[in-house]
Amino acid sequence: MDAHLGTGADRRTRGEGAGSARRGAPDAVNPGARAAFLVSGDGRRFFYFRKSDGRFAERTLHGREHVIRDLTVATTGEEWPSVSYDGGFVVTKTSAPGLGALLDLRKGRSLPLPGKTDTWNFAGFSPDGARLLMQGEDGRMTVFDRGLRTRLRSKTRLWATALANDHVTAAEPVGSWPKSRTLRLVDLRTGKASRTVTVRLPRGRRIDDLDFDKAGHLVVRSKTETGVTVYRVSKTTGVVTRVRSLVRPDAKIWVLPGDDAYEPWTEKK
Repeated sequence: MDAHLGTGADRRTRGEGAGSARRGAPDAVNPGARAAFLVSGDGRRFFYFRKSDGRFAERTLHGREHVIRDLTVATTGEEWPSVSYDGGFVVTKTSAPGLGALLDLRKGRSLPLPGKTDTWNFAGFSPDGARLLMQGEDGRMTVFDRGLRTRLRSKTRLWATALANDHVTAAEPVGSWPKSRTLRLVDLRTGKASRTVTVRLPRGRRIDDLDFDKAGHLVVRSKTETGVTVYRVSKTTGVVTRVRSLVRPDAKIWVLPGDDAYEPWTEKK
C-alpha cells in the first residue's frame, strides 16, 4: 500500500505506507487494520510504524530515524496518534475513555496525565505547538502547556476543537457532523461563545476539518470530488477565500500534512 503525501497544489511525494509496517507485525491488536502514517503540519516530519519491529518512529525526509519506544503497532485500532504542527509532541487517543501516551519529543520524555483523572479528551494543538486543548471529566475545556501545566480553564462546558495562537480563542463546528456548515468561536477566558456563523462554502461542501493558522485566521478543509480545498474563513461573515486546492492522486491512501490518523479523504472510495 502506498501512502501519498500532499504537500501543496503542485507537489506530492510518495512514501512508504503504513500497510507495509502492518504486515511486519502479525501480533497487532487488530490484524488487518490500517496503521497510522502521519505528517506534521509543517510538512517536515513523518511518523510511522517500522516494518522491522513495529515501533513508532519519526524522521525528516533526509534525516535520521528516531524511534518512539512508547508506541508500537500493537496499539493499532486501540490508539490513534495526533502530532503537533512542528512534530514535537504526540498525543494518542484511545478506544476507551481517556488518553494513552503524551510524548514531548523535544525533551524525549513521556508525561503523565494531568490532575487526578485519566478521562481527558484531547481536542487539538495550537498552531505554534505550545499549547494543548483538552476537555476534562467535568466537561470544561482546559489549555495546557507542553509540560502539562494548566494555563487556562474555561468557565463553561462549551466544547471546542481548535485553539488559536493567542491560547484563548477556540472554535468548533456547529450542527450535525459530518454535515456541518456553521461554526462559532469560544473565548475560553470568559466562557462566552460568539453567534453562529455560516461558512459560505460552495454548494455541497461542508466543514471536514477546522483549525487556525499561525496568523490567527480560521481555516477550513473541505473534501471535493477531486481532492481537498483549503479555505480561509471570515470570523464575522463566514465568507471564504480559497487558499489552495489539492487533486487526489490515484492511490488507496492519501495523507496530508496535519492530518490525524483518519480524515474523510484518507481512503479512496
